[in-house]
Parts: sequence; structure tokens; C-alpha cells
Amino acid sequence: MTGGEMNELERPKARGLRPATLFVALAAVIGIGFLLFGGPAPEQGQPPQEPAVVISAPVPIAEFAGGPSGSGRGTGVGLVRETGTPGGTLNILLPREKDIRLLNVWGYARLVGFNERLELQPDILEKISVIEGRIFEMTLRADHRWSDGAPFTTEDFRYYWEDIANNPELSPSGVPDELLNDGEAPIVEILDARRVRYTWTYPNPRFLFLLAQAREPYIYRPSHYLKQFHARYGDAAAIAQMVEAEKLSSWAALHNRRDSMYDNDNPALPTLQPWMIETAMPAQRLVLKRNPHFHRRDDAGQQLPYLDEIVATIAEPSLIPAKTAAGESMLQARGLGFGDITALKSAEARGNYRTLLWRITKGSQVALFPNLNVNDPVWRTLLRDARFRVALSLGIDRGDINRTLYFGLGIEGNNGVLPESPLYDAELMTRNATFNMARANALLDELELARGADGIRLLPDGRKLEIVVETAGENAEEPEMLELIAKTWRELGIQLIIKPYERSVLRNRVYSGETVMSVWSGWNNGVPTPMMSPNELAPTAQDILCWPKWGQYFETKGSSGEAPDMPEAQALIELYNAWSAAQDDGTRAAIWKQMLAMHAEMQFSIGTVAGVSQPVVVSNNLRNVPENGIFGWDPGAQFGIYRMDLFYLKR
Repeated sequence: MTGGEMNELERPKARGLRPATLFVALAAVIGIGFLLFGGPAPEQGQPPQEPAVVISAPVPIAEFAGGPSGSGRGTGVGLVRETGTPGGTLNILLPREKDIRLLNVWGYARLVGFNERLELQPDILEKISVIEGRIFEMTLRADHRWSDGAPFTTEDFRYYWEDIANNPELSPSGVPDELLNDGEAPIVEILDARRVRYTWTYPNPRFLFLLAQAREPYIYRPSHYLKQFHARYGDAAAIAQMVEAEKLSSWAALHNRRDSMYDNDNPALPTLQPWMIETAMPAQRLVLKRNPHFHRRDDAGQQLPYLDEIVATIAEPSLIPAKTAAGESMLQARGLGFGDITALKSAEARGNYRTLLWRITKGSQVALFPNLNVNDPVWRTLLRDARFRVALSLGIDRGDINRTLYFGLGIEGNNGVLPESPLYDAELMTRNATFNMARANALLDELELARGADGIRLLPDGRKLEIVVETAGENAEEPEMLELIAKTWRELGIQLIIKPYERSVLRNRVYSGETVMSVWSGWNNGVPTPMMSPNELAPTAQDILCWPKWGQYFETKGSSGEAPDMPEAQALIELYNAWSAAQDDGTRAAIWKQMLAMHAEMQFSIGTVAGVSQPVVVSNNLRNVPENGIFGWDPGAQFGIYRMDLFYLKR
């Protein structure tokens, strides 16, 4: 669900419509020059015209991982890195065996990736040329190798495209949605062993950002390893024997089991990440060894990563805070929350660590989502009246919530963008989000929601104004926060009733229109730049909880869901399309700000407190971990943008 991902380990969906003139200059993001070139698209197999943008590598690690001082306000900009000493073992704790996949997120080796300034730079690629916003020509590094020493070439891209993405047995639903642009798959051309070209008919502004995600799409595979399990290349008898031995249904199931690039659970699968899994599962102690062919080097020419191995011990989730305080983890954020900070701080000397506080990048730690597509006609009419939503927002004492739950350290206000974003506006963050019972009561009276004998207001059809807020109960602060909200809403004559559901049940209830209001975290990306899509601010996806049916209509191009019939929602779609068609960073920023202003004014979702601290426990012996940072999934990959391959143990 958006407003906070349903699961940070689930792949985000690709979304969007084809704009009229889509792609924009990447100069503001990548810090290089930009020129537009007109003319017809090149024929397939012909060299394209001069690229509009060339993003080149290598980038000096000093710039890639720190660079000159700036005004990043906590993103890690200006951090200083030491030249490290290779070697050593990093011990961490994980709550589940399958969380070993997080090491591929934190390692953050990507074709292109974000640095700590949230700028795109090449990483695995030597460079990428972008023409007309729709043609992407990638150049691989010379002599780059997989972890087993086999060459990494464009054959690995061809194998994925032809033999996986377009194989009906391995991809029965067809090419993955994230590679479609207005429903169109790219033309993929292998130019030579180091160059591959992706071409769409229309500009695709999402492609580079897709490649930089925490959960990357892996548009390449280690073909030299996987071919032995593929019916087109492998020995039929050997494949049949493996299928029978593992009690699988087909060669495709066997191939899928071996092809676990993201899951990181196959020790035999070669990788390009800084560490490679060595332990077969199931296991309680998982060991990852240094990739001897990793492509990054430090300023002194030493090959990265510095750390020889990472040992992940599976621990009962409820015990992770105590085990961390006892010094059993040398780098820990997983399994820790704001409520653990006091205990962690008090045990620092004993555990030989320090507790860093990184700002969580959600638009709001907890947000309320009125369902504007609710089935009940009385509720639907009321929830679509902005006066009612504003009254609900004004009736929340965010100061009390902040002091009670977050020691006053959070940012009180709307579901919005944080100070680390260049789009931050302090006035928008608090518009219609300051505690004002008099104004809230006046708005409710204006709506003619009269109070009954017990003080609870009545809906227009005579029912009590009882708002059932449905929750999955996965945020530790939700119950107490909802109780605090219920207290002040009761003074407004509104009864708040908390009703928990299992996550999938809650999701389906919201989608079907049964839910009146739900609670989740705020926008996934609270630190956007103008170049990042404002898709969370418009009805572009079913999993945006305030308008699921409109979002489904957008996603399915009208085949399912409901067409937006509310002028404000239609306006947001138009603004989203305008952002997609914008030709410069200034125009995109202006569109972002207009959309943010609409949300502050209309309260489509109701934020509470943002910028809550994520405790990050770091051993006193572990160096090059920034003291100040942001902690988010996309952008950021949690530890990813701070380059774990540069972390080292001082000995």
C-alpha cells in the first residue's frame, strides 16, 4: 500500500501514462550538461544520433561517497570518508532468514544509482547515453566479471531479455510491467559485447530511476550459470533428473529456483554485489564473503569492499533490541524502532557502540487515509467534502502526539516532504495541520452535523458519526497514536473506533470500498527532488489508500476501477501528466509544489508527525558510517546510498 509500502521487500509497481512530450533534462540530477537533439528516431540496428545526455564513469570515490560540503540537512552530504583497512568480519542480526536479501539492497551495486546527494551516477555501467528520453545506450566496464570470475557482458542482458522476460514458461505474464512504457515493451539491441541499447517509441522518464531502486529489476542475469537449467541450452536428461530429485513441476520451476538474484539465497548463483552468500539455507547463521571481482576501488586504488565477510545471525524479532544492546551486532537498524532509543543509549558503553539517529524519509510516520471511493453513499459524500477532512486534521493534537511518542523530536504536520528535500515548504507542512478545535467545530457545524444527546454528532441519515479506522497493526506507535486522536475527536463529537485486520484483508477491504478510513504510514518518498515522479500525489495506483478505485482505473487504462469524478482528483492527474511532459527542472518543481499545495489544502490524506528518528547502532570499531543520514527504501536503499563497501573495521 502506498502511503507507506505494503512491504519494503515487495517490488514497487511501474506506473504511468504516455505523455505527449515526456523526458526531461537530467542535468540537475547528474550535474552535467544537457542538449536536446531533434530529428527522427534511428532505425533498429543503426547508430543513434548524438546523445542528449551522457552519464559517465568512473566517478572518484571521494565525490561518489562524500564530495564537497553542502546544505544537505542530514542526508550525509559533506561526510568525510577515511581510506580503510581491508579485512574483518561484520556481525549483524536479522529477524528472518529471508531478510538476507537485504544485503543485496544495502550493497547497492546498480547499473546506475543514487549517491548521498540523491544524484544519479553510473555504477556497474561505465556510462549510459540517453537520446530523446526514449533511447538508452549502456556501456559496460571493460573486463568486468561476476563473482565467480566469468565475464559480465551484454550476453547477460540478451539472455534475460530473450530467454527469461520473453519466455512464456518463465514469464507467463509477459514482459514485467516495470519495463513497459504505456504498455509498450522496449526494443533491446545487443550492439557488441559491452554495449546494449533499449528503445521505446515514446520517452520513458522512469527507466533510470527504475534501475536505481532498492529492489532493482535485474535486467541482466549470469547466463553462463543459468543456461544449464534452461530447456533451450541445458542437457535435457540432466534437467529432468534435477526436476525429479527436487520434486518440481517443470524445468521452468527449476530455473526459477536457481535464479534468485534478489532473494540472495543461492550460494551457487554468481553476483555483482560486494558480498556473496556462502551459506545454504535453511540456517540460523548466514555467512557472506567478499566478492573478489567487485568493481569499485577506493582513492588509494584498493579494491572494495573492505570487509572480508558479513555474518548474519537470525534472532527472534522481540530479542533484537536486547541483543543489540549487548553488543551482538556491529551495525543494526533492522528490528529497532524509536521506542528502543533510550535503552540503546544507556547501554552504549557496555556494548561498545554508538546509537546514531537517522531521519526516516516517510511523508508521515503514521497517516490517516479517508477512502474517497467508499461504497456507503453517505460516507462518500461526507468524506469528499474538504471541510470535513480539514476538520479532522485540525482536531488532531500533533504536539501532544510528538511529545508523548517521540519526545518532541518529530516534525508535526501534513503527509508531506521533509526538510532534506529541495521541495520542502514549512508553510505547506503545517497548513490545515495545526491543532484548532474552534475552527474544526465551526467546520463541522457548517456541515450541519448536529450533536446527539450523548454529544456524538450525527450523519445526515441519522447514524452516529462513528469513524471506524481500520489498521493492520504493524506500526508499534499506531494504537497509542489512534487513542490520542480519538480523545480529541471525541471532543469534536466524533467517535473513533479502531478495528484491526490482517494486512491482505485490510488491503482488499480498502480496494473494494468497504473501508471508510484506514491508517498506514505516509508517502514512501518524503525526500523527493523535482526529477522524481509525483505519482503518489495523484490517483495513479490502486494501492494509494485514499482513492483505490481511481488508481486502479489509471493503472488499467480504464478497464477496471472507476474514472475519477471529483474535480480535484482530475486536476491532480492533469498535473501528473504535465510533470511527465515538462522540459526543465524548474517546471517540474513548480508542478510538484502545486500538487503539494493541493494536498495541504484538501487533506486527501491526514498526516501526523514526520521525520521520526531511526536508531542505527554502530560498533565503535566500525568506521565510515555517517553520523547523520536519512533512512528510507526509495530513494536510499537504507544503508545503500552510504556505500557499505566503504565501511571498515578499525583495528
